Amino acid sequence: MTLPQATRPLTRPGRLAAGDRVAVVAPSGPVPDDRLQEGLDVLRGWGLEPTLGPHLLDTHAAFDYLAGTDADRARDLQAAWCDPGVAAVFCARGGYGVQRMVDLLDWQAMRAAGPKLFLGFSDVTALHEAFAVRMGLATLHGPMVAGAGLAKEARSQEHLYATLFAPETVQTLDGGGTLVPGRAAGVTLGGCLALLAADLGTAHARRSARGGLLCLEDTGEEPYRIDRALTQLLRSGFLDGVAGIALGSWADCGPYDEVRAVLLDRLAGLGVPVVEELGFGHCEGALTVPLGVPAVLDADRGTLRFEVPALR
Repeated sequence: MTLPQATRPLTRPGRLAAGDRVAVVAPSGPVPDDRLQEGLDVLRGWGLEPTLGPHLLDTHAAFDYLAGTDADRARDLQAAWCDPGVAAVFCARGGYGVQRMVDLLDWQAMRAAGPKLFLGFSDVTALHEAFAVRMGLATLHGPMVAGAGLAKEARSQEHLYATLFAPETVQTLDGGGTLVPGRAAGVTLGGCLALLAADLGTAHARRSARGGLLCLEDTGEEPYRIDRALTQLLRSGFLDGVAGIALGSWADCGPYDEVRAVLLDRLAGLGVPVVEELGFGHCEGALTVPLGVPAVLDADRGTLRFEVPALR
């Protein structure tokens, strides 16, 4: 019997070691050079050797919200992925732009290059989905190179370091609250709510979260927009049969009591456990979440426990 996509654990890439080359690319928005340099210093301090995409610091001539042309952003990502000397591909930042370039990637060539580690979040959610659907690859939803989390926030930095180099030491996220009680097992998927909703119906997105543990977070979305995106996931059938839901941060989305009321209204009717405020997403000290690995969500304890390390 073929299992629904969200119930299948994905291929985990290997962990990193000192001396590994990691490529840094900008698939979305323009990258501030000062923040980039801070993040690169952290990677070098970990013993990694960052290599920069040729168009990493580009800006689009017509649209200043894009880091260069769609073709150049796709070319940098694909070249990094297909370079046999690169152990991991890290995104510099999110913003907007992945959905414009993801169709330009040669997924057959990238599959032939084999699995490697991929890290990012926010707009990069669309690439997490694409790597899952096109390559069956587990990825990391976590701090990006030119983001505050990697350079300035000790908790984010320490948790990402442990995930990359000693993932067996960080197999549980805890400290969450109970939105809907219960316990469920499944394979993790998800990311930024707005991107998941926008990605529905494309060739690079799953049709359903059935059997999976869906991780959701977002930033800068007013409660009615969160309502709209969740309602779209409900109406499309994407949430039919989901095993459980882990909620991260909702930074700059309005008073949390208003956001929480929307989350409860839209999700409680699914009758599955829901944990809130698990510390991942666009928040200070954001934690890294592996997507595509088997896990157990315990809403009564406020935990998400990964049954295997994020990386081999």
